[in-house]
Amino acid sequence: MTDSPLKPSSPRLLKYFLLAVGVFLLDQLVKMLVKVNLQPGEEVNLLGEFFKIHFTENKGAAFGLTFTNLIPGLPDATAKVILSLFSFFALFLIIYFLWRAAKFRSPLPWFVALILGGAAGNIMDRMFYGIFYSSINDYEGGFMFGRVVDMFYFDLGFHYIPNWVPIFGGKGYQLWPIFNIADMAISIGIITILVFQSRFHKTHLTNSAMASESKKAEPAEEPASPATEATEVAS
Repeated sequence: MTDSPLKPSSPRLLKYFLLAVGVFLLDQLVKMLVKVNLQPGEEVNLLGEFFKIHFTENKGAAFGLTFTNLIPGLPDATAKVILSLFSFFALFLIIYFLWRAAKFRSPLPWFVALILGGAAGNIMDRMFYGIFYSSINDYEGGFMFGRVVDMFYFDLGFHYIPNWVPIFGGKGYQLWPIFNIADMAISIGIITILVFQSRFHKTHLTNSAMASESKKAEPAEEPASPATEATEVAS
């Protein structure tokens, strides 16, 4: 039986959500181990000085960007709430997009599931780490005032960006940002979708056409005669 383009298969949709849950749990496990065993700024070398665990906490979004950078003068507390609410809204959009993508046989939903699991992992940090780890945090937390735990670090150097560069200027940044499992999942998902977008779109159109042809090929059911209906009622 050909899958309908209007109703995703429940088992198929479930396996995508299981991947997202797996990414989320792995991300949270690694963050918990780092959070309870290391102090902020503490490092553990994995491959010499090149690749290491470096515990840091990010109060903003990707690369430490916050709404305060975008809107000068905005209080930090307000910026944090806006970021948390925006992230939560984005999570529901990703869930909706995964439900839509799961309607067709395509690799696309797998990568959307990676993005979903990663986004949920970082949102968990922002929403609840200010509560869950309040006894060991070195910042004033609370609901929606947690910080994202980052730890994986390729030490490629530290460089300053000139002051004339908008938003990012006047600050120092690692050449390769410190990241976590959630960031990896999000990056892999987004990059793969961008690179193979045309192929995913072609697969989507092919499945749509196949489903449409299948519907046309299905013979129409003949209406039952009054005698048949009477027999069915009697039985």
